Amino acid sequence: DVPARLSSTVWGSYASKVDPKRFEETGFALENPEIERLNHFVQQILSFPRHLSQHVGGFVLTEDRLDETVPILNAAMADRTFIEWDKDDIDALGLMKVDVLALGMLTCIRKAFAMIKGPPLSLSTIPDDDPAVWDMLCAGDSVGVFQVESRAQINMLPRMRPRCFYDLAIQVAIVRPGPIQGDMVHPYLRRRQGREAVDYPSPSSPHDPDELKGVLGKTLGVPLFQEQAMKLAIVAASFTPSEANQLRRAMATFRNLGTIQAFRDKMVGGMTARGYQEDFAARCFKQIEGFGSYGFPESHAIAFARLVWVSAWIKCHYPAIFAAALLNAQPMGFYAPAQIVRDAREHGVAVRGPDANESAWDNGAKGDNLVLGFRQIDGFRATWAESIVAAQPFTSIEDLARRATLPPRALRLLADADALRSIGYDRRDGAWEVRRTPSDELPLFAAARARELGVEPDARLPKMQLGEHVAADYQTIRLSLKAHPMAILRPLFARDGLISSAQITTIKAGTRIRTAGIVLVRQRPGNGKAIFTTLEDETGVTNIILWARTFERYRRAVMASRLMEVHGEVQRSPEGVIHIMAHRIIDRSAALLTLSEIHRPHITYSPADDGLRPPHPRGMSHPRAVRTFPKSRDFH
Repeated sequence: DVPARLSSTVWGSYASKVDPKRFEETGFALENPEIERLNHFVQQILSFPRHLSQHVGGFVLTEDRLDETVPILNAAMADRTFIEWDKDDIDALGLMKVDVLALGMLTCIRKAFAMIKGPPLSLSTIPDDDPAVWDMLCAGDSVGVFQVESRAQINMLPRMRPRCFYDLAIQVAIVRPGPIQGDMVHPYLRRRQGREAVDYPSPSSPHDPDELKGVLGKTLGVPLFQEQAMKLAIVAASFTPSEANQLRRAMATFRNLGTIQAFRDKMVGGMTARGYQEDFAARCFKQIEGFGSYGFPESHAIAFARLVWVSAWIKCHYPAIFAAALLNAQPMGFYAPAQIVRDAREHGVAVRGPDANESAWDNGAKGDNLVLGFRQIDGFRATWAESIVAAQPFTSIEDLARRATLPPRALRLLADADALRSIGYDRRDGAWEVRRTPSDELPLFAAARARELGVEPDARLPKMQLGEHVAADYQTIRLSLKAHPMAILRPLFARDGLISSAQITTIKAGTRIRTAGIVLVRQRPGNGKAIFTTLEDETGVTNIILWARTFERYRRAVMASRLMEVHGEVQRSPEGVIHIMAHRIIDRSAALLTLSEIHRPHITYSPADDGLRPPHPRGMSHPRAVRTFPKSRDFH
């Protein structure tokens, strides 16, 4: 439809206007009265509040009774109340507000601790130092690890090479729009790597010449945290604590940019009055100004760093348990289940698919093996899984249906997910058998404990090809243990001269190449001058960078591709991090439809991708045609 077609060309959900080019790209003319009317209303709606809701963990504290201070209303949920005022009202009145942050990683860690045998573990009992964990992080081996699993963080880890807890706090904070736009990242890295001297400019006499060391000493003279910006303003620019707090509030406005500029003259003037060079003062303010986009408090970074360490420790020493816990805590994190399972296998974990005789509802670890649970089957219910576990093992589909008292839909989902192999049926044979299994047992057969179904001659169903199995796997459990889609499509792309991710690692920097892969994630951070895309094939992942001008040229292909072909130049950092600077993008999603004529995947995008929602294609007749291929996780 028209709105879906237009929205498929709009990146993100924070635009303040719709560019007329978006209409042209989708084949609509603003001269059309209906389209002009649509544009008129859309422009007005964009100025409305995007989302109003109650904070899931916000608490207001007052000295006296809260209901005598602020109106309290009953929420839709039982025993839940909320106040009518928003956070700005609370702040204006001077009331104390505490926001409790809910993190999916805390759930993941709790579930992992429950699976680890031995003395009970907690966040405080994990060892504080472990060379194997540090080595893993320095290698950028951090898929699934809290806060350092994005491609930007994975690329930064070999450059940072963290070796102590405070290094992790810096790692968490440095890959943020604030430090990046404030030009703090490269100076810090140069100083950390010994390529630039650590310099602390001094004020004139009679001021303490070492006053900045106490403020910026732990970050090598570069302000990386909000607390440092406040202290710098107080110590070097003679801000009062109240003025420094106003500066903090200006830095915490996130997307409401512009308020921090009001402090420029006071800060630069205050520093020069104390004897600092004006260019140094201006540079300090420019760095602090970057926090207006997004800067991290040190206290926040330290709390997050603990979860980085704990999750990394579990991943390092219990990779099967870590993968199971991540899957059981979904939706969360940066990667879809397919990538979590792939990473586990690359760490020596043997992965077994859902099975009627082995699986439980949750994913579980048996030694070094990861056994996928019934929760991975799209549409399966926990109550069905509980019935299966209580009656395991089974010798036939009829035995499964009777003793687990499963409805026909549950049996069909098990067959579709290829979860009946231990009973002797692959996906297609199982689907045939469950459809002839009656939903209710006749009393005569129940009393005699006899088999109700007679033996049927072999139906001689055609054998499913690997591509069909892979497509069906992704439709039912969102991943495949049999093959990667790109492995099946490799002959097609090889004929076109496209190389794999593994081949890219052997090519010299500056070489022009062509490659393709499944789109995992797209990001357009900060001011949007560059777009970062991660592609995956059967050999690994490839990082793609597009400048904004290239993105505008290939916008439709970038935003619509589920399988993307990229032409570009190989670039390699001194630390060995490889990425492709793209100059052409081609949407090759249609190739995915060649995996199977029956199990045709409909390509959709992650819920995190605010604008990429193309309409469902019509004309697909197979019952599973509307199910989805693995979603990309896009962040804008």
